[in-house]
Amino acid sequence: MILEMKVPSPGESIKEVEIATWLVKDGDYVEKDQAIAEVDSDKATLELPAEMSGVITLKAEEGDTVAVGAVVCLIDTDAAKPAGSAPAAAEAPKAEAPKAEAPKAEAPKAAPAPAAAPSYAAGTPSPAARKILDEKNIAPATVSGTGKGGRITKEDAVNAVPSMGTPTGGSRGTERTKLSMLRRKVAERLVSAKNETAMLTTFNEVNMTPINQIRNEYKDAFKAKHGGLGLGFMSFFTKAVTRALELYPDVNSMMDGDYKIAYDFADISIAVSGPKGLMVPVVRNAELLTFRGIEAEIKRLALRARDGQITVDDMTGGTFTITNGGVFGSMLSTPIINPPQSGILGMHNIIERPIAVNGKVEIHPMMYVALSYDHRIIDGRESVGFLVAVKEALENPVELLMNGDAKRALEL
Repeated sequence: MILEMKVPSPGESIKEVEIATWLVKDGDYVEKDQAIAEVDSDKATLELPAEMSGVITLKAEEGDTVAVGAVVCLIDTDAAKPAGSAPAAAEAPKAEAPKAEAPKAEAPKAAPAPAAAPSYAAGTPSPAARKILDEKNIAPATVSGTGKGGRITKEDAVNAVPSMGTPTGGSRGTERTKLSMLRRKVAERLVSAKNETAMLTTFNEVNMTPINQIRNEYKDAFKAKHGGLGLGFMSFFTKAVTRALELYPDVNSMMDGDYKIAYDFADISIAVSGPKGLMVPVVRNAELLTFRGIEAEIKRLALRARDGQITVDDMTGGTFTITNGGVFGSMLSTPIINPPQSGILGMHNIIERPIAVNGKVEIHPMMYVALSYDHRIIDGRESVGFLVAVKEALENPVELLMNGDAKRALEL
């Protein structure tokens, strides 16, 4: 029996996917549930498992964009498992190869004809090619046309690269690779956020000494009590954010045409860097989670992103985002809103700096924090007040985040 394998739906809003990598070759014998391909959607990279055991015939190439429900391969479930049949099938095209040599012998006869006299079309771009060259700011005279009579085709324009000047020695190699569907979607959303929102950023700084003292005092006991789970900064920031969202609910809302959608829950998106690029999994109802619950959920999502096992559902939704550029050494940045959300908090690296404390100069670990927000729905009072509330909670975590009892809040 020939089984048609179709692209399953990764999510309700996804209509097409891209074949990122075939993990098997045409004619291979595959086992049921064996991963045969990686497919990119605009939200995640997913593995495609074989539905039955048998010999596979590929119907799509790597890089092809295929609709959800389209047939991408066939599996012959009646085929025998021994590999002896595969070489026999592979030899058939080899036997016919000499027959294909005949047309090649005639090709040189036709080749000199167009080369004898330059065509008026030589070096002239097609309308589509001209538009692409204009966008790249490349002169048509610098592009060699491969079309009829030397005409510059759209493909020539797409592959054309601007001049890098006169080389003076050394390696000057270039590589052109197609962006994954996920990367292209991220790029599209980032540009959309810049163009379609009234985005502003406000800044503040946080004295991290109180949090460092809590972590130094309880991190070993926390790790021992909770099965190796670390007590990091993200749980403190997530708790501070959920508290601030309750105080300033406009930051936890979204624009929907002429309406505002407000949420009475806090689904916090955590920006993480995975092997396929930036991913933003969501911690659901973070306002109800304890420090242990937040750390456990962030660890679970981060591991799934790192291992390429993140799902579309893991990244769907979210009412507010936290991103931490400090892990890469960033001191200050203006994070871009994650649409359709209205706010994003940027964390940065911790640097010991002199500050004034009660009229005295002291050295403390300091972090700059940034809140980017959509000014269409969030006013300056709410944005600044929100960030000050985050700062206050982080600088007084025992009282404002732990109800005065750190050990109980950490479930020790």
